[in-house]
Formats: sequence, structure tokens, C-alpha cells
Amino acid sequence: MKIWKKQAVLVWLVILVTMMTSKGGEAAIGVNWGTLSQHRLPATKVVDLLIQNKISKVKLFDADPEAVNALRGTHIQVMIGIPNDFLSILSSSSIAADSWVRRNLSAYVSSNPPADIRYVAVGNEPFLTSYSGQFQSYVVPALLNLQQSLVKANLAASVKLVVPCNADAYESTVPSQGAFRPELSQIMTELVSFLNSNASPFVVNIYPFLSLYGNSDFPQDYAFFAGTNHPVIDGPNVYYNAFDGNYDTLVAALNRIGYGQMPIVIGEVGWPTDGAIGANLTAARVFNQGLINHVLSNKGTPLKPGAPPMDVYMFSLLDEDSKSTLPGNFERHWGIFSFDGQAKYQLNLGLGGGLLKNAMDVRYLPARWCIANPSKDLSRVSNHLKLACSAADCTRLNYGGSCNGIGVNGNVSFAFNSYYQLQKQDVQSCDFDGLGAVTFLDPSVGQCRFLVGIINPSSSHGLRGKWTIIWTLFFSGSIVILLQVK
Repeated sequence: MKIWKKQAVLVWLVILVTMMTSKGGEAAIGVNWGTLSQHRLPATKVVDLLIQNKISKVKLFDADPEAVNALRGTHIQVMIGIPNDFLSILSSSSIAADSWVRRNLSAYVSSNPPADIRYVAVGNEPFLTSYSGQFQSYVVPALLNLQQSLVKANLAASVKLVVPCNADAYESTVPSQGAFRPELSQIMTELVSFLNSNASPFVVNIYPFLSLYGNSDFPQDYAFFAGTNHPVIDGPNVYYNAFDGNYDTLVAALNRIGYGQMPIVIGEVGWPTDGAIGANLTAARVFNQGLINHVLSNKGTPLKPGAPPMDVYMFSLLDEDSKSTLPGNFERHWGIFSFDGQAKYQLNLGLGGGLLKNAMDVRYLPARWCIANPSKDLSRVSNHLKLACSAADCTRLNYGGSCNGIGVNGNVSFAFNSYYQLQKQDVQSCDFDGLGAVTFLDPSVGQCRFLVGIINPSSSHGLRGKWTIIWTLFFSGSIVILLQVK
């Protein structure tokens, strides 16, 4: 009996190691878990959702304590992010780097049960053209300080530093001529040399949707994976989709500086479901399923045949209704699940879990909505609309959105309800000087869904999960201490 138990334990360990380790030459699918939402699903529910869908890799954009604590003991591999605003401090202070590692890595890795933190993303797209070099000089010094901190904490062997880059860091007319932007040439050489010496991959975010969104001449079928009438001919290589072309442009850029064999991780890739022309459920399902099938086929690309990306992190797990809409209204609608953990469309992640499974036991507010009062004149509604939409998410109402065509009364009702649910259905929040009315009949129309808020006992506005910087004066000068407010 004892021998049988030992064998059972051994079998379990083998299975566990297999689950936790990517097979050589095969890509692994993970997800980005962003938390910029006013209707935030409890972290424990999100982790249950990951487990239920057999998702074993997750990327966070900061070291949010609620999220990291919920991931402890799950064997889900975690990439923790450091916001760009921290790079300046971390680049100039080894003490700040030590503090960050101690509080946000050591505290979780050494806890019982531990969090399986594999990567730290130092900044997020810090070389983005629109930042005009704001963070550029901080990246490598921050990496060097953090690496020293990892060594001091005995974490350098298990936790790797990476820098997620936007695809605009490199450029070319055809993939084989790929090169990093001239102003990034030196810093990219330093970065890639650092990554290579520490066995870290190059992380890149690739978005064919943005190519289509920003260029009316971009062939629509080239953004997907079903073939195209507009292939890119590059000598002996033919590219039938934008993802492969973009990926190989990076491969060529890395090869140009002597690191063509460096492993590559896709930090973000996906397709939004709302907020713009071309952002819809059908297109998102076709793109994401095509991408997953393409990557898991292990065919690779013309410049890297049989060698797909090391990992691919889908963007994203959940919608985030507090994200900036500066790039476009679609920014709040990238989730493969809606804010409440319900699958938006049928998708097989190729992880053995079949089609997406919904979050279970989600607690909703009562089934009631705020709509425009049908007996009132709405000619004075504009200021109320501005109030509602300045606080709540109204991006579905804009051109290309799923609620754009539901008429004036419908638009007013959608805005009123969005604000009402944000205020936890407080009766006064549906008044709008008598122009609003509460209804128990769902006013949703077609794909225009009028939401009902969820109950998250742990959520609160303000500083929860946010970072603050405290300056402490000592005898010899200023010491920066990074704290995370819980």
C-alpha cells in the first residue's frame, strides 16, 4: 500500500511538472489579466475562471496584492508588471529596486503556499513612439538594478526580467529587412544583450487589429488567418497574414544585431469586440481562434519554421471599462470574457478545456435597470448624459459600437443605466431631474447589452491596488521606498 502511494505521488509530480513546463518547440497560451474596471470581478473568481479553463499562464500589469494573493498555491505561472512611471526611480536607486523585489516578489514566492512568479515585466511598451522617448533612458538602468536585487534575494535563477515592446519598435517594408527604429538601435542592442545573458526572452505585443484600424488601405483579410488575396511577397517567402509578417520583421531585426535565435514571447495579441468599426464578436472569434490554431500548429513562420513563439498571452481575459480611450473606444472591449466572467463567444484555447467556460457563482445586483422616463420630454437631457458618461462607460454608444443604432431614447437609457449600475443601483442615481425611471424589464436590444452590476465585497475606489511613492529622509540623503497600498 505504501509503495502504491509513493507511485501515485510520483505520477502526480510528473503530471504537475508537465503542466507547469512548456514542451520544447511548442507554444503555450496564456492571458493578460487587467484590473482597470469599475465592475471588478473578485480576484478569487477570476482565478477560478483561469483554473476552470485550464489557463496556466497569466500576465499582470502590476503587483496587485489581491490578484497575486489569489494566485498563490494554484501553480499558475505569473508575469508581474512594473508600470512605466516607476522606471525613473528604479533606474536611479538600487535601494528602491531592493524594496520592490522584497515586497512584490520575495513576499509572495516565500509565502505558504507560494505564488509561481516567473517573469517581471519592467515597464510596458516603454519605447512606444507616442511616448516621445519619455521612458527610454530608464529601461536598461532599471533592469540592471532589479537584476542585482534578484541576485541578492536568491531569485535570479527562477525569476526573469523582460521588457514588453510594442511592434512599433521595429520597421520595414518587407519582413526580411526588419530593423529597430534608428533612435532605438543602441538601446535595443543593450537590452537584447542583457536579456540574452540572463536567459530571458524578447517580449513583443502584436496587434493586426490596430494595423487595420489605423489604415484604410490595409487589406482586411490579411489581418486574419484564413488566407488572403493580398499576400506579401518577400523574396522566396510569402506571407498570408499580418501576424507572421510582423513576427518575422522582429526576427530579422534581432538577427541584424546578432540575436536572431533569441526566444520570443507574444506579450499581447487579440481583437476587440466593440467600440469601433471592425470590432465585433464575429471578427474577434475568427481572429482569436485562427491565431490559436495557427500558433499551436507549431508551423512557425518563414524565417522561423517549426519554431512558434515560446508563449502567447491573449489580450485580454476580461473587459476593462476604466481603460483610457485615447487610442480608441475599443480599448475597453478586448476581453474574451465580459466584465462578469461570461464568455462573449465560443473559443477553444487549445488547452484541453474545450470551449470557454463561464465564471461560476457570480453575485449580481438585483435585476433592475435605469432607463429614460417614457413620459418625459428629453429635450433637457444633454447635461445629464454628460454627467452619466463622464463617470460610466458609454463607449458602446459611439460610431461602430454595438449600441450605436438603438435610437435617442435607447442611447439615453444606456447612459443612465451605466451610471445607475456604477452607483450600485442607488435610487437617487436614476433620478436625473425626473428624466430617469427604474424598470424590471431588461431593456437590452440585440447585441446591445444593458448591464447589471456585480457585487464585489473587497472592491473599493481610491487607493486599493494602486501604487504610491514615499520619500524617507535619512542622515546621508534621500532614500526612495516603494510601497504598495492594500
